[in-house]
Amino acid sequence: MADTEAFEMDALWAEFHNAVNMTSQELAAWLRTSSAGEETEQPPERAGSEQGRGVLAILRKRQMDLTDADIDLMHDVVDTVRAERTAGPRGDVPEPAWRYRLMSLGHDPLRAEREDVA
Repeated sequence: MADTEAFEMDALWAEFHNAVNMTSQELAAWLRTSSAGEETEQPPERAGSEQGRGVLAILRKRQMDLTDADIDLMHDVVDTVRAERTAGPRGDVPEPAWRYRLMSLGHDPLRAEREDVA
């Protein structure tokens, strides 16, 4: 991997972990909760959206183990969180739905943003 590519990957890794401010345990619990019905619950490996499960998988990986699909998802999550935070809750997306959509990507907008990502 060229130095430029390594630098860009390090920057994306940091941006992703700044945008995703929930731990893997918190996200896994949220995905199970958000997909549970009154009488049924999805198996843990199928709980939540495909994107949410992808974020959870990335949180459980080392940077060196990322696939191209993981990298694409990381870009999407960073862009989505940034856009949604800028737009905020609005008429067509009330605050609870807005927050829950972001939480399904591992971002809880009620938490203070991380200052430093190691």
